[in-house]
Amino acid sequence: MGPVGFFAGEPDLVALVTGAGSGIGAATAQRLVGEGIRRLVLTDRDADGLATTAATLGLDDRDVMTAAFNVADETAWNANAKVIRERFGRLDLAVANAGVTTHGTIAEATFAEWRRVMSSNLDGVFLTLKTCMRLIAEGGQGGSIVAVASVTGLKAQPGTATYGVSKAGVRQLAKVAALEGAPNGIRVNSILPGGVETPIWRDMQFFRDQVAKTGSEQAAFNAMGAMTQPLGRYSKPEEIAGQIAFLLSDTAANITGTELVADGGYAI
Repeated sequence: MGPVGFFAGEPDLVALVTGAGSGIGAATAQRLVGEGIRRLVLTDRDADGLATTAATLGLDDRDVMTAAFNVADETAWNANAKVIRERFGRLDLAVANAGVTTHGTIAEATFAEWRRVMSSNLDGVFLTLKTCMRLIAEGGQGGSIVAVASVTGLKAQPGTATYGVSKAGVRQLAKVAALEGAPNGIRVNSILPGGVETPIWRDMQFFRDQVAKTGSEQAAFNAMGAMTQPLGRYSKPEEIAGQIAFLLSDTAANITGTELVADGGYAI
Protein backbone atom coordinates (compact mmCIF):
# COMPACT_ATOMS: atom_id res chain seq x y z
CA MET A 1 0.00 0.00 0.00
CA GLY A 2 0.94 3.62 -0.40
CA PRO A 3 0.83 6.12 2.45
CA VAL A 4 -2.99 6.06 2.55
CA GLY A 5 -4.56 2.76 3.61
CA PHE A 6 -8.10 1.50 3.14
CA PHE A 7 -9.16 2.90 6.52
CA ALA A 8 -6.62 5.68 7.07
CA GLY A 9 -9.27 8.40 7.14
CA GLU A 10 -11.47 6.61 9.68
CA PRO A 11 -9.46 6.26 12.93
CA ASP A 12 -12.48 5.57 15.13
CA LEU A 13 -13.49 2.32 13.43
CA VAL A 14 -13.53 -0.81 15.57
CA ALA A 15 -12.81 -4.20 13.96
CA LEU A 16 -13.30 -7.68 15.42
CA VAL A 17 -11.33 -10.72 14.22
CA THR A 18 -11.96 -14.27 15.43
CA GLY A 19 -9.23 -16.90 15.30
CA ALA A 20 -6.70 -14.08 15.65
CA GLY A 21 -4.11 -16.14 17.50
CA SER A 22 -2.43 -17.43 14.34
CA GLY A 23 -2.68 -17.91 10.59
CA ILE A 24 -5.20 -15.89 8.59
CA GLY A 25 -6.65 -14.27 11.71
CA ALA A 26 -3.32 -12.95 12.94
CA ALA A 27 -2.36 -11.78 9.45
CA THR A 28 -5.72 -10.02 9.10
CA ALA A 29 -5.32 -8.15 12.38
CA GLN A 30 -1.87 -7.00 11.27
CA ARG A 31 -3.13 -5.98 7.82
CA LEU A 32 -6.04 -3.99 9.25
CA VAL A 33 -3.65 -2.02 11.43
CA GLY A 34 -1.47 -1.42 8.38
CA GLU A 35 -4.54 -0.10 6.55
CA GLY A 36 -5.42 2.40 9.28
CA ILE A 37 -7.54 0.55 11.87
CA ARG A 38 -6.54 1.62 15.36
CA ARG A 39 -9.04 -0.24 17.58
CA LEU A 40 -9.35 -4.01 17.51
CA VAL A 41 -11.18 -6.84 19.26
CA LEU A 42 -9.27 -10.12 18.90
CA THR A 43 -10.64 -13.52 19.88
CA ASP A 44 -9.22 -17.04 19.88
CA ARG A 45 -9.25 -20.08 22.14
CA ASP A 46 -5.47 -19.70 22.42
CA ALA A 47 -4.76 -16.95 24.94
CA ASP A 48 -1.00 -17.11 24.32
CA GLY A 49 -1.51 -16.79 20.57
CA LEU A 50 -3.75 -13.78 21.11
CA ALA A 51 -1.14 -12.13 23.29
CA THR A 52 1.50 -12.74 20.64
CA THR A 53 -0.66 -11.22 17.90
CA ALA A 54 -1.57 -8.21 20.03
CA ALA A 55 2.10 -7.58 20.76
CA THR A 56 2.87 -7.32 17.03
CA LEU A 57 0.34 -4.57 16.33
CA GLY A 58 2.11 -1.56 17.80
CA LEU A 59 -1.09 -0.23 19.35
CA ASP A 60 -1.79 1.02 22.85
CA ASP A 61 -3.11 -1.74 25.11
CA ARG A 62 -6.32 0.18 25.70
CA ASP A 63 -7.06 0.03 21.96
CA VAL A 64 -6.75 -3.75 21.67
CA MET A 65 -9.22 -6.01 23.44
CA THR A 66 -8.30 -9.69 23.57
CA ALA A 67 -10.83 -12.34 24.58
CA ALA A 68 -9.90 -16.03 24.83
CA PHE A 69 -13.01 -18.17 24.36
CA ASN A 70 -14.63 -20.75 22.11
CA VAL A 71 -16.61 -19.04 19.33
CA ALA A 72 -19.32 -21.69 19.75
CA ASP A 73 -20.00 -20.46 23.31
CA GLU A 74 -23.06 -18.19 23.21
CA THR A 75 -22.66 -17.16 26.85
CA ALA A 76 -19.13 -15.98 26.15
CA TRP A 77 -20.30 -14.00 23.12
CA ASN A 78 -22.99 -12.26 25.16
CA ALA A 79 -20.51 -11.36 27.88
CA ASN A 80 -17.92 -10.04 25.43
CA ALA A 81 -20.52 -8.06 23.47
CA LYS A 82 -21.25 -6.19 26.68
CA VAL A 83 -17.54 -5.45 27.15
CA ILE A 84 -17.22 -4.21 23.56
CA ARG A 85 -20.12 -1.82 24.11
CA GLU A 86 -18.62 -0.52 27.35
CA ARG A 87 -15.05 -0.26 26.07
CA PHE A 88 -15.49 1.01 22.52
CA GLY A 89 -19.14 1.99 22.21
CA ARG A 90 -19.37 0.60 18.68
CA LEU A 91 -18.39 -2.10 16.20
CA ASP A 92 -17.88 -1.46 12.50
CA LEU A 93 -16.05 -4.40 10.95
CA ALA A 94 -15.84 -8.12 11.67
CA VAL A 95 -14.01 -11.16 10.33
CA ALA A 96 -15.50 -14.57 11.16
CA ASN A 97 -12.34 -16.59 10.71
CA ALA A 98 -12.03 -19.05 13.61
CA GLY A 99 -12.27 -22.71 12.67
CA VAL A 100 -10.83 -26.19 12.87
CA THR A 101 -10.08 -28.79 10.24
CA THR A 102 -10.36 -32.54 9.76
CA HIS A 103 -9.99 -35.15 7.03
CA GLY A 104 -11.62 -38.53 6.52
CA THR A 105 -14.30 -40.33 4.56
CA ILE A 106 -17.95 -40.26 5.54
CA ALA A 107 -17.89 -43.98 6.34
CA GLU A 108 -14.86 -43.61 8.59
CA ALA A 109 -15.75 -40.34 10.32
CA THR A 110 -17.12 -40.38 13.85
CA PHE A 111 -20.18 -38.37 14.78
CA ALA A 112 -18.17 -36.80 17.58
CA GLU A 113 -15.67 -35.46 15.04
CA TRP A 114 -18.52 -34.21 12.84
CA ARG A 115 -19.99 -32.30 15.78
CA ARG A 116 -16.59 -30.90 16.84
CA VAL A 117 -16.05 -29.38 13.40
CA MET A 118 -19.63 -28.15 12.99
CA SER A 119 -19.55 -26.57 16.44
CA SER A 120 -16.49 -24.47 15.66
CA ASN A 121 -16.88 -23.82 11.95
CA LEU A 122 -20.64 -23.39 11.62
CA ASP A 123 -22.09 -22.71 15.08
CA GLY A 124 -19.16 -20.37 15.72
CA VAL A 125 -19.74 -18.36 12.54
CA PHE A 126 -23.48 -18.19 13.26
CA LEU A 127 -22.81 -16.74 16.71
CA THR A 128 -20.16 -14.38 15.32
CA LEU A 129 -22.62 -13.05 12.75
CA LYS A 130 -25.46 -12.88 15.28
CA THR A 131 -23.38 -10.87 17.74
CA CYS A 132 -21.55 -8.63 15.30
CA MET A 133 -24.60 -7.79 13.18
CA ARG A 134 -26.38 -6.63 16.33
CA LEU A 135 -23.43 -4.55 17.49
CA ILE A 136 -22.92 -2.93 14.09
CA ALA A 137 -26.65 -2.20 13.74
CA GLU A 138 -26.66 -0.51 17.15
CA GLY A 139 -24.11 1.98 15.86
CA GLY A 140 -26.43 3.08 13.09
CA GLN A 141 -23.56 3.72 10.66
CA GLY A 142 -23.49 0.39 8.81
CA GLY A 143 -20.43 -1.77 8.50
CA SER A 144 -18.91 -4.80 6.86
CA ILE A 145 -18.30 -8.46 7.70
CA VAL A 146 -16.24 -11.14 5.98
CA ALA A 147 -16.78 -14.83 6.74
CA VAL A 148 -13.88 -17.14 5.96
CA ALA A 149 -15.23 -20.23 4.20
CA SER A 150 -13.19 -22.55 1.97
CA VAL A 151 -13.06 -23.80 -1.58
CA THR A 152 -13.85 -27.24 -0.10
CA GLY A 153 -17.33 -25.86 0.51
CA LEU A 154 -17.60 -25.33 -3.24
CA LYS A 155 -15.74 -28.28 -4.78
CA ALA A 156 -16.34 -31.84 -3.58
CA GLN A 157 -13.34 -34.04 -2.90
CA PRO A 158 -13.09 -37.41 -1.12
CA GLY A 159 -12.22 -37.06 2.54
CA THR A 160 -13.52 -33.50 2.91
CA ALA A 161 -17.18 -34.08 3.77
CA THR A 162 -17.15 -32.84 7.35
CA TYR A 163 -14.96 -29.81 6.76
CA GLY A 164 -16.46 -29.03 3.35
CA VAL A 165 -20.06 -29.16 4.57
CA SER A 166 -19.21 -26.83 7.46
CA LYS A 167 -17.71 -24.33 5.03
CA ALA A 168 -20.58 -24.67 2.56
CA GLY A 169 -22.80 -23.69 5.48
CA VAL A 170 -20.63 -20.62 6.06
CA ARG A 171 -21.13 -19.59 2.43
CA GLN A 172 -24.91 -19.77 2.79
CA LEU A 173 -24.93 -18.03 6.16
CA ALA A 174 -22.99 -15.14 4.65
CA LYS A 175 -25.48 -14.79 1.78
CA VAL A 176 -28.49 -14.76 4.08
CA ALA A 177 -26.71 -12.35 6.41
CA ALA A 178 -26.04 -10.05 3.44
CA LEU A 179 -29.76 -9.82 2.73
CA GLU A 180 -30.70 -9.39 6.38
CA GLY A 181 -27.95 -6.84 7.02
CA ALA A 182 -28.59 -4.68 3.97
CA PRO A 183 -31.38 -2.57 5.55
CA ASN A 184 -28.90 -1.56 8.26
CA GLY A 185 -26.11 -0.86 5.77
CA ILE A 186 -24.21 -4.00 6.76
CA ARG A 187 -22.35 -5.73 3.94
CA VAL A 188 -21.50 -9.42 4.34
CA ASN A 189 -19.23 -11.37 2.01
CA SER A 190 -17.32 -14.62 2.20
CA ILE A 191 -13.86 -15.59 1.05
CA LEU A 192 -13.11 -19.13 -0.12
CA PRO A 193 -9.39 -19.85 0.14
CA GLY A 194 -7.80 -22.96 -1.26
CA GLY A 195 -4.63 -24.14 0.40
CA VAL A 196 -3.13 -21.56 2.75
CA GLU A 197 0.14 -21.93 4.62
CA THR A 198 -1.23 -21.84 8.17
CA PRO A 199 -0.67 -23.85 11.38
CA ILE A 200 -4.10 -25.51 11.02
CA TRP A 201 -2.45 -28.09 8.73
CA ARG A 202 -0.50 -29.46 11.68
CA ASP A 203 -3.70 -31.17 12.83
CA MET A 204 -3.76 -33.26 9.63
CA GLN A 205 -1.92 -36.59 9.58
CA PHE A 206 -1.29 -36.45 5.84
CA PHE A 207 0.41 -33.07 6.26
CA ARG A 208 2.60 -34.43 9.02
CA ASP A 209 3.47 -37.28 6.68
CA GLN A 210 4.39 -34.77 3.97
CA VAL A 211 6.62 -32.88 6.41
CA ALA A 212 8.39 -36.10 7.32
CA LYS A 213 8.80 -36.94 3.64
CA THR A 214 9.98 -33.53 2.44
CA GLY A 215 11.95 -32.40 5.49
CA SER A 216 10.14 -29.18 6.45
CA GLU A 217 6.72 -27.56 6.59
CA GLN A 218 7.60 -25.16 3.78
CA ALA A 219 8.76 -28.00 1.58
CA ALA A 220 5.53 -29.85 2.34
CA PHE A 221 3.46 -26.79 1.39
CA ASN A 222 5.46 -26.41 -1.81
CA ALA A 223 4.91 -30.05 -2.76
CA MET A 224 1.18 -29.95 -1.98
CA GLY A 225 0.70 -26.71 -3.89
CA ALA A 226 2.51 -28.07 -6.92
CA MET A 227 0.28 -31.14 -6.90
CA THR A 228 -3.10 -29.47 -6.45
CA GLN A 229 -3.06 -25.82 -7.56
CA PRO A 230 -2.93 -24.76 -11.23
CA LEU A 231 -0.81 -21.79 -10.16
CA GLY A 232 1.48 -24.23 -8.41
CA ARG A 233 1.48 -22.89 -4.86
CA TYR A 234 -0.57 -22.29 -1.75
CA SER A 235 -1.52 -18.80 -0.58
CA LYS A 236 0.27 -16.98 2.20
CA PRO A 237 -1.92 -15.82 5.11
CA GLU A 238 -0.93 -12.23 4.31
CA GLU A 239 -2.41 -12.56 0.81
CA ILE A 240 -5.77 -13.70 2.15
CA ALA A 241 -5.62 -10.93 4.75
CA GLY A 242 -5.23 -8.34 2.00
CA GLN A 243 -8.27 -9.68 0.18
CA ILE A 244 -10.29 -9.60 3.41
CA ALA A 245 -9.24 -5.99 4.02
CA PHE A 246 -10.44 -5.08 0.52
CA LEU A 247 -13.85 -6.67 1.09
CA LEU A 248 -14.21 -4.90 4.44
CA SER A 249 -13.30 -1.51 3.02
CA ASP A 250 -15.33 1.12 1.21
CA THR A 251 -13.40 0.23 -1.93
CA ALA A 252 -15.89 -2.66 -2.02
CA ALA A 253 -18.79 -0.43 -0.94
CA ASN A 254 -21.34 -1.97 -3.33
CA ILE A 255 -20.20 -5.58 -2.93
CA THR A 256 -22.31 -7.78 -0.68
CA GLY A 257 -23.42 -11.40 -0.70
CA THR A 258 -20.49 -12.39 -2.90
CA GLU A 259 -17.88 -15.13 -2.67
CA LEU A 260 -14.24 -14.39 -3.42
CA VAL A 261 -12.56 -17.64 -4.46
CA ALA A 262 -8.83 -17.42 -3.70
CA ASP A 263 -7.62 -20.91 -4.56
CA GLY A 264 -4.92 -20.66 -7.22
CA GLY A 265 -7.34 -22.13 -9.76
CA TYR A 266 -8.12 -25.29 -7.77
CA ALA A 267 -11.89 -25.10 -8.33
CA ILE A 268 -11.70 -24.61 -12.10
